Amino acid sequence: MVANHEQRSPAPQPGHGHRAVFLDEAVDALVWRADGYYVDGTFGRGGHSAAILARLGPAGRLLAVDRDPQAVAVGRAWSDARFAIEHARFSEFDTLLAAHGFDRLDGVLLDLGVSSPQLDDPGRGFSFREDGPLDMRMDPTRGVSAREWLLGATETDIAKALRDYGEERFAVPIAKAIAARCRDTGGTAFQTTGELAAVVAGVVRRRQARPEVGKDPATRTFQALRILVNQEFEELALVLRKSVEHLSIGARLVVISFHSLEDRMVKQFIAREAGRHAARDPVTGAVRHEVAPRLRAVQRLLPSPQHVADNPRARSAVLRVAERI
Repeated sequence: MVANHEQRSPAPQPGHGHRAVFLDEAVDALVWRADGYYVDGTFGRGGHSAAILARLGPAGRLLAVDRDPQAVAVGRAWSDARFAIEHARFSEFDTLLAAHGFDRLDGVLLDLGVSSPQLDDPGRGFSFREDGPLDMRMDPTRGVSAREWLLGATETDIAKALRDYGEERFAVPIAKAIAARCRDTGGTAFQTTGELAAVVAGVVRRRQARPEVGKDPATRTFQALRILVNQEFEELALVLRKSVEHLSIGARLVVISFHSLEDRMVKQFIAREAGRHAARDPVTGAVRHEVAPRLRAVQRLLPSPQHVADNPRARSAVLRVAERI
């Protein structure tokens, strides 16, 4: 049975504006031993981390990671000897574990996508609903912004990004409109999210037979640029692989995704690691020993009406759990 520990980190404050999705369900699936070593790969504003620490005993440890300096600043204000936080990407996973003496892990939690504080701050450039600089970087101290990428990209590059990362069916005409604006303004285009959203909406509304109820025309374009600028799929593929390499037997991988492309990556990764597509003995049907499975799928959970009522952004969430075998 998992024991509580009297030394606890402060719970996230209401002013942080972020309610963790699948909070209880994710932590229930993740924490199976009170003295375990765990990683919260996406700290956000600490909702999941606080709940994990509440389940750990004195010997348990939690390493939290986030790319966002604002999120890391929240975590560094916590005081708990069992807790540490690092400003880093998923691709730095091995280095982080070694630096903190985490040899084998008992669980990894990944809450993918952007957090509510990032979406709600116009200055971060993630939202098409409020005007702000067109940035979209989860870590504004590294890399190029969405605007910088658009100004340097070709029409073909833009169309490919919108199609591959946003599943935007109007990718080509949107790309043409974006490229034309960049040419016509002499490099001063897309100073703000509002300008990009207006250009995209103009194209989509001209071509749609009927508007999609409840979805802004710029949704897929903004999603695509955010994923591209932050290299989210490349980072996710790396951390999934690295997590399995470090999980001990019986440890859990818990992933919360918020759109179909992310969830498909996670689903296919778990299926491969469970041996679903591995070569099998033609007589017995058993997976050949040279490709022994490393994971078994444990759970897939969709949001309930109560989850959506508590946090409307939970409506597209999917929780997947796999166990190291």
